[in-house]
Amino acid sequence: MIITRLAVFVLVLISHFSLFSLQSYAQTDRSKILKVYNWADYLDMDLIEEFESWYKEQTGEEVKIVYQTFDINENMLTEIEVGHEDYDVVCPSEYIIERMLKRNLLQKINTSYFEKTSTPNWLNNVSPWAEGMFQKMAPKAPQPPSSRSAFERSSRKNGESHPDGELRVKDYAVGYMWGTTGFLYNRKFVKDEEVQSWAALHNPRFEKQIYVKDAFRDVYSVLISFARMDDIESGKVQRQDLAVNLSDSNIYAVEDVLLRAKPQIAGWEADFGKERMCQGKVWLNLTWSGDAQWAIDEEEEGVDLAYVVPKEGSNAWFDGWVIPIYAKNTKAASYWINFMCNEENAVRNMEETGYVSVIATPYVLENMEDEECDYIDASYFFGPEAKHVQLNHVYYPDLSVINRCVLMHDTADRNEAMLEMWSRVKGNNLNWKMMTFVVGVIAVGTFIYFYGKYKRMRRRRRRKARLEKLRN
Repeated sequence: MIITRLAVFVLVLISHFSLFSLQSYAQTDRSKILKVYNWADYLDMDLIEEFESWYKEQTGEEVKIVYQTFDINENMLTEIEVGHEDYDVVCPSEYIIERMLKRNLLQKINTSYFEKTSTPNWLNNVSPWAEGMFQKMAPKAPQPPSSRSAFERSSRKNGESHPDGELRVKDYAVGYMWGTTGFLYNRKFVKDEEVQSWAALHNPRFEKQIYVKDAFRDVYSVLISFARMDDIESGKVQRQDLAVNLSDSNIYAVEDVLLRAKPQIAGWEADFGKERMCQGKVWLNLTWSGDAQWAIDEEEEGVDLAYVVPKEGSNAWFDGWVIPIYAKNTKAASYWINFMCNEENAVRNMEETGYVSVIATPYVLENMEDEECDYIDASYFFGPEAKHVQLNHVYYPDLSVINRCVLMHDTADRNEAMLEMWSRVKGNNLNWKMMTFVVGVIAVGTFIYFYGKYKRMRRRRRRKARLEKLRN
């Protein structure tokens, strides 16, 4: 009894303390809190405390970071768009940034804060190539003035638009990390020449040996070039046009490629593919370059992993920092984005996460050069001085590879058609293990159902027999 009362007292004390904490948080000056929403394992966490100190040095103001993580772009977007969550700075992928721009869900990054102080503007450290890719996210169709955000109207009024009249994306979004999509493969079982084309998906030698990233936008954007390669080579269509042209015929073309690949596909993975590749469980993985490099670094003994972007082309994907429309502390958010563009912080984040920063300064190039790597042309990213440098090609593909890569776009009003295609493709992919599991579940369920009916029938018979016995 004493223990029970003590437990109740502790619970009441905890609840009162939690309520007090929530009330204290609600009463806290929001200008002293920066709410950051990022992917998990996507930051050198020591930088959080360092930013707080740096912000105090630059502004003379206190700020405390509330750091939260998400695992799905769409969930994050729903929290902002529907829930009106007041995150100050978030890190979505390119197609979500594009969608947020279309829906006027972003505020401008306010660089005037830096101009009023001695704070360097590190946003200028972003690779011009990455900025150019971000500009492709600009809404193409002009919107009625009434539907534009106040921030967009003011930027256009002040002449801060892109030269071609489009919204200047870099005012609203700054790149963070980037990469490509390709084949991660085990050289113990797969020859280099066998994965130079996406046609490897149809090689019967790889039966049930390929994992495919469970991300329909990424898969579509790389396989549409393979499906329409004849038209690309004849000059009838450009790769980037195919990336945004989600016509029924293009969707069906990618569906056909995937359906013909079904015998080779061992499964669809969101995150476990890299670990299975490390262990040598499967031979190939259609995956992101960041996951590929992680797997290469972690491969087990007897496993020899490599990464390639097939000749037909791929996508160049990006994640970037933005300030949502419901943000409360835009000043600290602007400083945070600037802080992330510091070249030293960029290198630290790369070392911690295994992904590649969009920052392209001589300092970054010097830190990323590796004498054990082949020479590549990275002038598109770092400038002319990087035309012949030794860099990891998984991190920085050669210019010839980049020329075959496109930006992945928001599927917009074709999202449902894309999801239906993806569902049709995945729906029939039941390998023997899955079939055995499904059949087993059905068998157990059937047994339980009929056994239950049999027991109920026996109970009814016994009950009927007892009643007849009493009557007699």
